[in-house]
Amino acid sequence: MVEIEHSTLENGLPLVRLGMPGTRAVTALVAFDAGARTERAEENGMAHFLEHLVFKGGEKFPTYRDVNETAERLGAQLNAYTSHDLVAFHMTCRSEAAMSVVDLLTDFVGRARIDAEELDRERGVVVQEIARANDQPSTVADQLLDRATYGDHPLGRSVLGPAEHLKSFPRDAILAFRERQWAPERGGAFVAGDLSHVDVGALAEAFGRFPSTGGSNGVEPAPDFERRVMVEERDTQQSHLRLHWRPRIDPSDLRQRAALAVLSTLLGGSMGSRLFDEIREQRGLCYFIRSHGSAHVDAPRLDVASGLDSSKCPEAYERIKEIVADLAANGPRDGEVERARAYAAGSAVLMLESTGAVASRAARDKVVFGELRSPDEGIAALDAVTDDDVREAAARIDGGPVVACVGPHRVEDFA
Repeated sequence: MVEIEHSTLENGLPLVRLGMPGTRAVTALVAFDAGARTERAEENGMAHFLEHLVFKGGEKFPTYRDVNETAERLGAQLNAYTSHDLVAFHMTCRSEAAMSVVDLLTDFVGRARIDAEELDRERGVVVQEIARANDQPSTVADQLLDRATYGDHPLGRSVLGPAEHLKSFPRDAILAFRERQWAPERGGAFVAGDLSHVDVGALAEAFGRFPSTGGSNGVEPAPDFERRVMVEERDTQQSHLRLHWRPRIDPSDLRQRAALAVLSTLLGGSMGSRLFDEIREQRGLCYFIRSHGSAHVDAPRLDVASGLDSSKCPEAYERIKEIVADLAANGPRDGEVERARAYAAGSAVLMLESTGAVASRAARDKVVFGELRSPDEGIAALDAVTDDDVREAAARIDGGPVVACVGPHRVEDFA
């Protein structure tokens, strides 16, 4: 059972403490509603670039070496991530080092110097990261699916951004983006794990280092669903196929999100799922296939991803569509929901073994959906999913999917 305590600091930053009995670890995480979705077109890639620059040092720990070596002396692991929805920075350590870790994290993130010389040096690093992503067909397929799903909307742009942007972002523009988007009231600080060594007063003082800045969010609503097919032709023997449907469910409804999670699990989220059983085991059309249900705050999504022999891609594509259409028309078979529900809930329970996973989930719930729920509520929602819930969610899958594919194919192959 995760014990939650919540308060709001003077700077407007929500502070969430998640006590997890039975662990000796602590994760401190701070997140903001400042992902790639909040970028203007000319800023694409800036949220992720800023994530990199923050690690170059703050006031008390002024260089990247100070940050890295201090983390090592504390026995702590530090990292960050940027998605379309948010940016987050986190450190995990033994509980005895919790307050020292919070001091370090809030200094280099909350008081980041964004040194001009380090900025120019880091440009080349991120340009190499973009080149590496472009050399990986599976990553290209994922990015292509976003473009096919959302078009020119910010959700359709790559989180990494184009290399030409990274080569030209001025420091003033990056600082302006941070001031505009890192609004404490649209973010959150999360401390999860063994809180026995956490000083609440010192915790509030440390997270108070984040300035009270930020303008209106101003994000564009997700566009209506539009079926597109995008293919990046490559002369390869392996194809990377991505399909997307937008179920007509309410992403703000936990019950409906839970039903989508169980639906995606029975479709292709486990080794007992329909897609794994038929596409891989019975027909031998692929090595890898999975489905995943997720949601932005205003756009649910059901995605299928597969890596397969290019000669087998057309057959696999047609059969995947038929399996999804059958599920939408006829609902789940006997026993499917019971198995998928148990698997999805079991996976959620296993997540509770990780302080980082608990902190990350709380950050997404709070910052993206404006919710503050115990992980136990999410597990209970999965346990409560019925056959009728899944049947209703499946019936809200309409028509053909958005398609993205990297391989020796043409758009006409995916009618």
